[in-house]
Amino acid sequence: MSMKLVILGLLMEKDSHPYEIRQTMIERAMHHYIKMRDGSLYYAIEQLKKNQHIDTVEIVKDSSRPDRTIYTITSAGKLLFQELLLQQFEEKAPVYYPIATALMFASHGDHEKIHQIILKKIEEQQQKNRKMKEIYDEHVPTVPRSVLHMMHCAYEHGITQLRWLEHLAQDAKDGRLSEIGLPLEESSCEDRESV
Repeated sequence: MSMKLVILGLLMEKDSHPYEIRQTMIERAMHHYIKMRDGSLYYAIEQLKKNQHIDTVEIVKDSSRPDRTIYTITSAGKLLFQELLLQQFEEKAPVYYPIATALMFASHGDHEKIHQIILKKIEEQQQKNRKMKEIYDEHVPTVPRSVLHMMHCAYEHGITQLRWLEHLAQDAKDGRLSEIGLPLEESSCEDRESV
């Protein structure tokens, strides 16, 4: 996802300082969808300002901290936002899942050690799911439904991921990762279809 799209989108909601933009990104768990680097945020803001897509509304002076520049989106910025938004909807980027490479060769590995690693991944996924549900619930009264869809999508993907990891862990525990010619159990597929 384009950092410029995120900045312009958040400025469509309200005028903000870069730190506020960053905090909103964190609160909405956007790091699950885009690479968040402070340098890229500030660089994108500089580029948007330079190209007159955003403009300074106010500079807040405070003796205890550096001046804070509040930005607003311009008419040109709103046009760029619409363009970037539609481009993002049309984006067809492949998703690479790191465990997939390991699974290609797991039949030759130590199934018990693989099982232990997968159990850790299950714990991590459970924690992530709880966090994503909390974030969703916290934002229901404050963000548009489109944002809720994004958050709920992440949560639903997490639920599916958890179920898949649980089935994978069971096969590893049972020493079945080397089996050939047998489909995954019907119960696994039925569980997924009933979600």
